[in-house]
Amino acid sequence: MFRRNFLSLTAGAALLGTSAFAGSASKDIVDTAANAGSFSTLVAAVEAADLVDTLKGEGPFTVFAPTDEAFAALPEGTVESLLQPENKDQLIAILTYHVVPGKVMSTDLSDGMSATTVQGGDLTVDLSDGVKINEASVTSADVEASNGVIHVVDTVILPEESS
Repeated sequence: MFRRNFLSLTAGAALLGTSAFAGSASKDIVDTAANAGSFSTLVAAVEAADLVDTLKGEGPFTVFAPTDEAFAALPEGTVESLLQPENKDQLIAILTYHVVPGKVMSTDLSDGMSATTVQGGDLTVDLSDGVKINEASVTSADVEASNGVIHVVDTVILPEESS
């Protein structure tokens, strides 16, 4: 499901992202993220949460993938703690909060729209200053995979009930 490289790119990768994701439409979401090189934390988290098979499934899925830098910006020790087996439920909740059922391309977004995540919470789209999903800015959009689409975000989006 949410293998190791969940799906994150940096702002710099937004410019170079097309080559990093070249040919990604023939690969599923997990393999696309793993091959991009900017999602090792995400992929590790997806593996720890046993979400790999889910995210390799038929889908389609829309994944808002935080980059390694987004995970690094969390308070010290957070990622390490989340990867512990005793925190698996919390990790699953956070990761599935980044996934929306169906394939939602950037052209499908409208300002103020809301989307219900696999986790059950809602994400809100803000188009007033670039594209934001809750507090996360989309740095690269519409990375197509065989079972959905990835939008790279610069922040790990935390559900309200994640603590």
